[in-house]
Amino acid sequence: MTTSVFIDGGHGTTGLEIRERLAGRDDIAVIELDDALRKDTAARRDALHSADIVILCLPDDAAKEAVRLAGDTDVRFIDSSTAHRIDPDWIYGFPEMETGWTERIASATHVANPGCYAQTAIALLRPLVREGLLPADTLLTINASSGYSGGGRAMIEEFASGTAHTAFRNYALGLAHKHLPEIRYHARIDRTPIFSPSVVDSYRGMIVEIPLFAEQFASGTMADSIRACYRTAYGRSRTVTLGNDTILETLDIERCANTDRMEIFVFDNPESGQMRIAAALDNLGKGAAGAAVQNLNLMTGNDQYRSLRL
Repeated sequence: MTTSVFIDGGHGTTGLEIRERLAGRDDIAVIELDDALRKDTAARRDALHSADIVILCLPDDAAKEAVRLAGDTDVRFIDSSTAHRIDPDWIYGFPEMETGWTERIASATHVANPGCYAQTAIALLRPLVREGLLPADTLLTINASSGYSGGGRAMIEEFASGTAHTAFRNYALGLAHKHLPEIRYHARIDRTPIFSPSVVDSYRGMIVEIPLFAEQFASGTMADSIRACYRTAYGRSRTVTLGNDTILETLDIERCANTDRMEIFVFDNPESGQMRIAAALDNLGKGAAGAAVQNLNLMTGNDQYRSLRL
């Protein structure tokens, strides 16, 4: 059975990569609009109405408008914007988040594709909170660095042309990054963390890390307890895995570049009682396009890993 898919906003970075991943698949028929019609409301409405699944690669307001344009049709949505990520009527598209979550995504009509930073922070925090190892009211700081492709076309052109004139840029200095509500909601934490994101002079790749003291965990929690928690949470996943942190002295931002893996690490110093829990991934892979394709596969009843780069 062939599923018709319309990528609304398919000429952006994420949309183009999704399109490339779906090319040549005999189970997917991508609905195309001529360049002149990409912003034509009537043409978009027709495409929305004729698709089985629509993948929205649009700004928030445009994503909401697309859902309204679809009306009462039976079309199903995967929205890559932040518009619906904490909407209770939408299923959060992180299949590994909970036992049974893949089945929820598979049967969903509205799936909110996760944010790259947010999904990673949630992957690190939610199991620890769920298992009582980390109190939900813990004060947290999240440090993160991304490849510049996460900034969209303008940032890609700036860094690729050399006009950025920097190898590292910290941003969101107003402490109100758009991923924060999503992190707090789905990580099930009570306090909004301090989030310090940055972009580096690398096209793709991402590292998210959370520094912690042993005193912030439940009494008796050791690094091995945290690793065991992650093994239980993600032991059956081919995308989210526990890395061998005992042999690493450095963690490169491109460690998982060009893949759809997320690799989790627990670095600790028993003498100081300090830890750094971290994850590496590709901001366009498991962080965006790869996540959308994984959710699409679940919604169409295919192998969830088809067209993923593992």
